[in-house]
Amino acid sequence: MVMLPRIAPMLATPGVLPPEAVEDQWAFEVKYDGQRAMVYLPGDGTAVLRARSGADITPAYPELKNLGSVLGRPAVLDGEIVALDSEGRSDFERLQSRMGLAGSPAKAARMAKIVPAHLVLFDAVFLGHNSLTGLPYTQRRNVLEDLGLDGTDWSTPSAVVGHGAQALEMTRTAGLEGVVAKRLTSVYELGVRSRAWIKIRHVLTADVIVGGWVPGRGRLAGLPGALLVGERHEGALRYVGSVGTGWSDTERITLAGLLQAATIDECPFEEVPEAASARWVLPRLVGEVRYATRTRAGRLRHPSWRRLRPDLAPDDIT
Repeated sequence: MVMLPRIAPMLATPGVLPPEAVEDQWAFEVKYDGQRAMVYLPGDGTAVLRARSGADITPAYPELKNLGSVLGRPAVLDGEIVALDSEGRSDFERLQSRMGLAGSPAKAARMAKIVPAHLVLFDAVFLGHNSLTGLPYTQRRNVLEDLGLDGTDWSTPSAVVGHGAQALEMTRTAGLEGVVAKRLTSVYELGVRSRAWIKIRHVLTADVIVGGWVPGRGRLAGLPGALLVGERHEGALRYVGSVGTGWSDTERITLAGLLQAATIDECPFEEVPEAASARWVLPRLVGEVRYATRTRAGRLRHPSWRRLRPDLAPDDIT
């Protein structure tokens, strides 16, 4: 059995499509809405799945463990765990019922029958006895496709070179999240948010850290009326806005419980936001918000809550 190296996943930078004049230097892949996973296959028939944080999430997805016996040789692969809706689109809300079950194998097995997970593979970073991280994207992609990993529980979706605008429009029409553009000559940069990978979404979104909240009024008394959110900047938590829309009643109640459990006395932001009746919390809760644009100071304009991100830790947000 080969001792596999621990590999921190390469991350994409939010941006726009590369210029049409150079788009033949880029490949375009569908952006999936799921949980990032590095897949470790030591060659003995087993498989270990690790989240972006490095946590072992294998027990949460029992249907994916057979990948080790299918491939039959040592490898480390990069991919995304998704839950598909009736139209075959990744649905993060469905996947949330599967996340966080690594410590409950019996419940994970039951949920696997109700909401099956699917592993989308998009990179090969180690194979046999050799690291592939120093190879250009095109060579790594050829290696991955030659593995022939397509089935009910996992697949290797195709990538297209050039035609970025068409690829983006196709994902919009299909109701998908967007595309990831990857420079053909790019190496695999361990743990780096790289400009060689650019994610282009159909709506602007940001991962934020909750540092406080403002109680609602009337029927919302005791529940969050707005969340005060920030982003890490040079080690400090910088306030980027107040989010007061986008929740269902159930989500608001869930957030209230999480916020109450994280109460602290001091403001965690580097500058105290101007928010009357603000209550402060440990900056450990990560969420995703939609927004229209940003001000010059970096504040989010017209933000609305999209979802919790239990798969991300505050240190992941930069």
